[in-house]
Amino acid sequence: MRFFARQPPDSDLIAGLLAGGIQRRQCEDRLYQKYDYLIATGTRKHRLQEDDCASAYSDTILTVIEHILAGHFEGRSELATYIYQIFNNKCIDLIRKKSTQRDQVHQAVSLDDSLLQLPDSARSIVQQLIAQSDVDRLRSLIGKLGEKCRDMILAWGEGYSDEEIARQLNYNTASVAKTSRLRCLERLKELYR
Repeated sequence: MRFFARQPPDSDLIAGLLAGGIQRRQCEDRLYQKYDYLIATGTRKHRLQEDDCASAYSDTILTVIEHILAGHFEGRSELATYIYQIFNNKCIDLIRKKSTQRDQVHQAVSLDDSLLQLPDSARSIVQQLIAQSDVDRLRSLIGKLGEKCRDMILAWGEGYSDEEIARQLNYNTASVAKTSRLRCLERLKELYR
């Protein structure tokens, strides 16, 4: 049986976000944790991968925080309803993006098929050049993300856990570090396209 910690009321979370400072960071983390069950809901309902749903959820929480701080959330609905609607829309956007990308992939000529036509020695050299080009491009794009995102992605790439990254980069909790990391990875994906 799973026991749930008592969650603060939404009005307290909103007030904490608006207060700023340390209280805001704590409330961001609590808000993230309070509705993180939506990740599992998204994987079931939309049949998306857990990483995709986690990314959509992180984007949702960041969007909701921005809306609260900008005064766009007026409280005409429950915060849970507001969060769910934004999350649902982000999942649908992901599904649309993936289906559009699949159509484009089917029209492309396979690089693997082209490589098979080359002699073994040439194929090996071409594959090494492609790999090096990808690494160079990735390093360049990571550099464009800014210092904090770069450090976070490099640490994560080296196998550090979100908890270790949180300590290393002075985040309050592993959940906040994970949200930030997913956001940075999403920005990197956009740059990579």
